[in-house]
Amino acid sequence: MFETIIEITGDLGFIALAGVVVGMVFGVSAEQSKFCLRAAAVEVARGRAGPRFAVWLLTFSTALLWTQGMHLAGIIDLGQSRWLASPGTISGAILGGAIFGVGMVLARGCPGRLLVLGATGNLRAILSGLVFAVVAQMSLYGVISPLRAALSGAWITNGPNPESLQLLGAPPLAGIAIALAFAAAALVISFRNRVAIRTLVFGCGVGFAAALGWFLTYTAGALSFDPVAMGSITFSGPSARTLMFLLSQDTVLDFGVGLVPGVFLAAFASAAASGRLSWQGWDGVGAMQRYLTGAALMGFGAMTAGGCTIGAGVTGGSTFAMTAWIALVSMWVGGMAADRLIDQRPVGVVQQGA
Repeated sequence: MFETIIEITGDLGFIALAGVVVGMVFGVSAEQSKFCLRAAAVEVARGRAGPRFAVWLLTFSTALLWTQGMHLAGIIDLGQSRWLASPGTISGAILGGAIFGVGMVLARGCPGRLLVLGATGNLRAILSGLVFAVVAQMSLYGVISPLRAALSGAWITNGPNPESLQLLGAPPLAGIAIALAFAAAALVISFRNRVAIRTLVFGCGVGFAAALGWFLTYTAGALSFDPVAMGSITFSGPSARTLMFLLSQDTVLDFGVGLVPGVFLAAFASAAASGRLSWQGWDGVGAMQRYLTGAALMGFGAMTAGGCTIGAGVTGGSTFAMTAWIALVSMWVGGMAADRLIDQRPVGVVQQGA
């Protein structure tokens, strides 16, 4: 079947189409489940394992389970992914992850969440997403790329990025066991918070989309005459490349260029079917400054860390690449610290007139 599709679309057309398909699965699932690491980090920072944390944990466990299961079954080879086939940046994961975490709290959403919200008519999310894409491009090739390179290059792994389970001497099935443990914890938290079954199913869909991306890009690489990078969902590089694709004819089709419009269109259709389309604007100058500052921090942080909350956190984390997990932890720490220092009222302070 895949050979026939490639004959019709060509190699580049197939990989772009794969991005559209994965993006549509992600877009519908993320819009329906309200998947958001920022919201989960805020819950935990405020001492509560609530519904948003449950959805995030279930998404992460689903990505782990499907990805590790396909790898163990020989369906895909994660050793060919960029996360495990090339050196990783430890300094970039720590610093970039923390910067990104602060940015997602200021912008009130990670890039994936902003893209989904933008599709529903949220003008704040649309403009913030554009700023994120521009700063990501500037961080990769533009005027702030030397700073990004300096931070990322300060501490690099010696050789290919280590796989965490192998580094710890864990057995091959340890990844499956960890995924099942996370899933069990997510279900317990969901039960305590009375999270709807529908929400949990779509939360699983977000994680499945990441695994589907691994499968389709690996399959494309195996069948294509031209080299195809094995990858999956991320929004840092693809957002910048999609923007350049729309502005310049020099950018070629790839997985990311298909992913971003796929997410947007599917999220729009999902919101329209559910009656959630609504124009939303800024609440004032202060809010605008906050959102755009956060978007800029996320653009720089994602490129420094090697990915966003989806790219490094879910997609990269599903490979058990060491720096992906370091970046994910740093994003959690940065987000929780930002919420406590910026958004939470200090204990003991009483508002005048309250």
